This record gives sequence, C-alpha cells and structure tokens, in this order.
Amino acid sequence: MSATAGEGSASGSFAERVRAWEREYLWERATPSYPAERREAEPDSPVRTPFQRDRDRIVHSKAFRRLKYKTQVFIAPEGDHYRTRLTHTLEACGISRTVARALGLNEDLTEAVGLGHDLGHPPFGHIGEEALDAALRERAGQRFHHNRHSLRVVDSLEREGRGLNLTEPVRDGILNHTGPERPATLEGRIVRLVDRVAYINHDIDDAVRAGIIAADDLPAAEIELLGETGSRRIDTLVRDMVATSREAGEIVQSEEIGGAMGRLREFMFERVYLGPEARSEHDRVHRALRGLFDHYMEHPEEVPDGRPGSDAVQRVTDYVAGMTDRYCIATFKRLSLPEESRL
Repeated sequence: MSATAGEGSASGSFAERVRAWEREYLWERATPSYPAERREAEPDSPVRTPFQRDRDRIVHSKAFRRLKYKTQVFIAPEGDHYRTRLTHTLEACGISRTVARALGLNEDLTEAVGLGHDLGHPPFGHIGEEALDAALRERAGQRFHHNRHSLRVVDSLEREGRGLNLTEPVRDGILNHTGPERPATLEGRIVRLVDRVAYINHDIDDAVRAGIIAADDLPAAEIELLGETGSRRIDTLVRDMVATSREAGEIVQSEEIGGAMGRLREFMFERVYLGPEARSEHDRVHRALRGLFDHYMEHPEEVPDGRPGSDAVQRVTDYVAGMTDRYCIATFKRLSLPEESRL
C-alpha cells in the first residue's frame, strides 16, 4: 500500500470514529467536528479533528507566545503571581472546557476559541485598548477593538501574512467573544460568558494581593451567595451555568446567580478597573501608545514589513497592537529620551 493510500485510510477511519462518537454522546445542539469549513480547503489530518488543528495553530503562533508579557489588569506588575493575558487565557479555556464537557458540547471547538480569543489585545490591558482606539479615531477616524484585531491576527498577520486558515466556527467565536453579536455556536457562547467569569474572579484575587481592595470590601451578599474564595465562586458559577443552560437549551445563567455576578462585576469596575490606582496609569499608557503611534505614522519606514497591501495606518496599528508591555515601554524610552537619560 502506498503512503498516500495509507494516510487516506487512517484519516477516514479516524474521522469516522469521531463522527460516530459525537453522534452518540454529544448534545444535539453541539457543533460537529466535520466537515471542516475553512476559507481555503485543505485535507483533514489523519490524527486530529479540524478544531484540534486550529488549537495547535493558535498555540504555536507568535501572537500566543506574546500573551505572556501582556497585562491583564496591572501594568508591568513586580510580583510573580499576578495574572497576565496568557494566564487569563489558560484559566478561561480550562473553565470553558469544563462547561462544554458537562453539557455534551464540542470541547475541541471550545478550547480553540478560548485559546484564541485575546490574541489581538494590545499592551497594557483595557487601558491600552482605549489608548490605541483614541489614537486611531483622532488620526484616521477608525476604531480599534481587540476582538476584531484578534481575528485579523489569525486571518492575516500570522505565518508572514498567510494567516492560520482557521475553521469558521473558531473564527466566529474569536470575533464575537465580546461586542454586540453573539457567537453562532453554543461552544463560542460558553467562552463569551466564561471570559467574564474568569477575569472577574482572578482579578479580585490580584486586586486583594496588590492591596487595592481588602477581602472585606467585597459586596457581602454576593460573596455569601457565590462563595468566599475564587475557586468556590467559579464552581458556583459553573454549576449554575450548566444546570440553567441544559434546561434552557442555551448558554445562560440563572437570574439569581447571574445577577450576583453582574453586581460583583460592577463593583470591580468601580473599585479596580476604573478606580484611582488604575486611572493613575491612564496618562502614562496613553502618552506611551500615542507617542509610538504618532512616531511611526511620521516614520512608516521604521515599521517592520506587515501584511502586504496594508496602508500605513493599518501597518502601524498592527505593529503597536502586537507589542508586549515591556517592549512597548523600552521602545518608547528609546524614541523619546536622550541617550544619557537611558544610561
């Protein structure tokens, strides 16, 4: 038997087993692994589902590696135990897989969306996104949204401009994990909701560690209902999501538990995300990102080659958005400070 024939036989056997297993065990509303819908058709892997291939392409991407040095909430924190955009991604992905398995949905799709949802986040967390959006609006009348840029990363920027050629359900889940439109699949909707579950609870942990709030500052009624620790709150929220979603046939929370999480989120925005400590970084972040954006718009020849055919605004946006916190700080210092000030 030729190697080509052997691969075809193995591929067919693997895909058939996956299809049979999914027909028997997955919820009827789950997204099947086959057929793969990609912008450019390609042969299926003989040992991985299409969504597993998407997962691997995301994990091996340059953008995924850079998440290690991108802020979640705290700007360039000195401690080793604060979350980064990478650890947030891994935590959200793990919780999402738990929900998907409990509901009989496609774990591979859920995992791929979870791992890819924040690839387009700029440096310095949400303040960085706000700063880049403001620079784009003033310079070009355009907007910056990290979910849209995440899709651009996987579609157009990775692999030297060729993109990752991900399946349509994964692309949809990445694009719509936030914003006005919901993902088309239940698996994508899990990630959209779990994203909040993850960041609210681990940001509480980080904020207490940083001394921005004390555990006693947290809303008493909500903490009593959801749990005193992050792990207990996540467990409560996951169990509620699974039970309520199974009954509703949709990814939802109960009014009681979902309402408590919403009020806890409002508390975090008031005291942490938009609080005085976060806002003390506001001017520095805006000054750095706006300074870099303006500099590269005036000197586009200094921007590394980007996506072929992109105009100067898009090339500068891609470059600045792709920076890690520490690279952004170092580059801003190099461009804005005299040589003797950097010694």
